[in-house]
Amino acid sequence: MNELPLFGQDVWWLVLVKAVLIFVVLVLLTLFNIWWERRVVARMQHRIGPNVHGPFGLLQSLADGVKLALKEDIIPKAADKVVFVLAPVLVVIPAFVTFSVIPFGPEVTMFGERTPLQLTDMPVAVLFVMAIASIGIYGIVLGGWSSGSTYSLLGGLRSSAQMISYEVAMGLALVAVFLYAGSLSTSEIVAAQEDWWFGAILFPSFVIYVISMIGETNRAPFDLPEAEGELVGGFHTEYSSLKFALFFLGEYINMATVSALATTLFLGGWRAPFWIDEIWAGANEGYVPLIWFFGKMLLFIFFFIWLRGTLPRMRYDQFMDLGWKVLIPAALVWVVLVATMRYVSTAYELGTQEILIGGGVLLALILLWGFFGPEETGEPVEDIHTAPTGAYPVPPMPSGGAQRGAAAPLTFPSRTQATVTHGASEES
Repeated sequence: MNELPLFGQDVWWLVLVKAVLIFVVLVLLTLFNIWWERRVVARMQHRIGPNVHGPFGLLQSLADGVKLALKEDIIPKAADKVVFVLAPVLVVIPAFVTFSVIPFGPEVTMFGERTPLQLTDMPVAVLFVMAIASIGIYGIVLGGWSSGSTYSLLGGLRSSAQMISYEVAMGLALVAVFLYAGSLSTSEIVAAQEDWWFGAILFPSFVIYVISMIGETNRAPFDLPEAEGELVGGFHTEYSSLKFALFFLGEYINMATVSALATTLFLGGWRAPFWIDEIWAGANEGYVPLIWFFGKMLLFIFFFIWLRGTLPRMRYDQFMDLGWKVLIPAALVWVVLVATMRYVSTAYELGTQEILIGGGVLLALILLWGFFGPEETGEPVEDIHTAPTGAYPVPPMPSGGAQRGAAAPLTFPSRTQATVTHGASEES
């Protein structure tokens, strides 16, 4: 028995048309998102932003892309050339593939054929998205390793540690969605949100997913693999020209991917918001749901841009503590609560929406308190790097008279002492 009867029935040319449309939409969306980010951040910083090339500066991203592709392509001598070239491709291809199971709308008529506004679907579609998205980490790690640069290697290692940490929290956040929807199919998860969005019912999962998706995409304030202050440019320090453009493209498409997945799993997907369908009968029919889907997705992308223009970059230890000590324990507690409520509601035929909403608000408050609450106060720790008064904080010299581990103070003679010493040297 076919669990998803709407899929797998399209003729081959219609599948090809939908695949090409998804590719074109993602490329155009990337150009728009780059322009939009520059304009929004410019307004936040009281600047103008791109406004010359094309109407409202919309062609600025295209001009930058052409300029970047025409730059000199440099491959370092110490690089592993095969891996160095393949790494950007490993980042971009999974970013495109993940959109194959994202539902953009209901069943429509396209070129005389009845087909859903979705390339394909499968019973484990969300697991497919997470598996394909995790392949992108190999491109970043291999790009950093193959460059032959210490900065690139450190950036790649940071990115791998950060993606592993936040994928655990993201996966646990999605378990609650699977339990409540009873399916891992993206189209069926959207259908399960006909009455209530999971973003309201499973609010802690929504919060954990939003934080995790920022860390997953290496965006500010979690852009530690690309930290200019200590890593120059991170994993793509040695890249230039078209290969650097592929890393850039992969980042923005990944940003659109996690936003589309958040829209699908938590905000009702392509369904009309605010119960507009009760007022307008055609709000969820035909091609109209494309408006709702892309509107919600652009809302998440604006959230990415807003964070970049607002928050400073976190310290790496703070970032890892947030993932392992706050998000993962909170996600585990929330999954146990959702599983318990689902069992109680099934066994005793009780409603769980109100209980889950209340429990979600409580857990969100605990999560915020754990992250922003007062820090523990302990005994002050003596700073071993503090230099004595009048001395520079220099490392200890390997002299026989100096104590090991202590810096010898550096003193400078006053002007009177210098004059007396100078006069004595002349007399001698």
